[in-house]
Amino acid sequence: MPDAKTIRPTLRWRVQSALLQWIDSDHAPEGADAVRHQPDGVEWVRCIPFVILHAGCLGVIWVGASPVAVWTAVALYFLRMFIVTGVYHRYFSHKTYSTSRGVQFLLAFLGGTTVQRGALWWAYHHRHHHQHSDDPEDAHSPHVHGFWWSHIGWITSRRNFPTDYSTIKDLAKYPELVWLNRFDLVVPVLFALSIFGVGAGLETWAPGLGADRWQLLVWGFFISTTFLFHGTACINSMAHLMGRRRFNTSDDSRNSFILAFICLGEGWHNNHHRYMSSTRNGFYWWEIDITYYGLKALSWTGLIWGLKPVPKSVMEEATRADHLASIAAAQRAAQVHPEFAALKRAVPAAAAFAVATATAAQATLPKKAESPAIRKDVAELAHHPEKPVPPTADA
Repeated sequence: MPDAKTIRPTLRWRVQSALLQWIDSDHAPEGADAVRHQPDGVEWVRCIPFVILHAGCLGVIWVGASPVAVWTAVALYFLRMFIVTGVYHRYFSHKTYSTSRGVQFLLAFLGGTTVQRGALWWAYHHRHHHQHSDDPEDAHSPHVHGFWWSHIGWITSRRNFPTDYSTIKDLAKYPELVWLNRFDLVVPVLFALSIFGVGAGLETWAPGLGADRWQLLVWGFFISTTFLFHGTACINSMAHLMGRRRFNTSDDSRNSFILAFICLGEGWHNNHHRYMSSTRNGFYWWEIDITYYGLKALSWTGLIWGLKPVPKSVMEEATRADHLASIAAAQRAAQVHPEFAALKRAVPAAAAFAVATATAAQATLPKKAESPAIRKDVAELAHHPEKPVPPTADA
């Protein structure tokens, strides 16, 4: 057994290291690789800011509520959810559209207001998720680690703190992005102070609205940001548990309308895992994808361009999958309700028609269809980034 003199310096060193990581996220004296190979475990000191974020919601007991404060929280939830889904996810993680280097920096800066770490850390973990989805190496698979760990526990583990820049070379070549990622506390602090300042302005110049600086801080920052985190986390924890599977992917990703509403289109998760390079996650018009609508509108301004569509072969695969699923549903209904004799007679014929349709459709496909892109495009982004073409930042 080591003596107290050995234990105390180690504990002190761990606490000091965790405190320094509040300011410098890349601080890892023992090396980032060594940290990533440690076993899972909660690093409580490093998580204090996260605890403060949740505890700040209790401030509503003292500050009360006003229509302005509540609607500010709602607006900031959806605006920043669009930043999470349209910027952190569909741009930095998957490069589903292009933009200039200047706008890229602005998007990364706005991403900091979501208080979900830096854009490069976010992209690194998400690409890793696609490469190892629902495998033992997946940091937040509910099938491997359980619901609560996939929802919130994984971000408290010390091994998940560092950013592996070697796997996001297409992004790490921009020093301004690395700086924002390294000092990822700067933007959230500025954002909180800005909300506080707006509240002070309303308190001074529009007292009739009934909102003050502390009320706006609690609602606009603490409550809105906490809901934003848990809304985003639902994709990790629930989108692999609830919903329908259209595509037979190598993981257990699912499509859910409820999650699509909460996360502005991210709920069409099985679609996304089938073809992650598309700008849209809702493959059909009835699959509501507000993030895609926003990005499409933004493309009309010229700030972004090159939105990537869903390949024809993937859409044909989706049509065949939906058709066969409807046949299977009819068969189940016939078994549950044997009195539906006409339906029972129709099912075999319909099934035969479905097989013939699928065979005919398959015959018309090119010999070498588009790649499923379940894991390949992530690896290409990480290890074979394209050469930048000034003035764009697409890689």
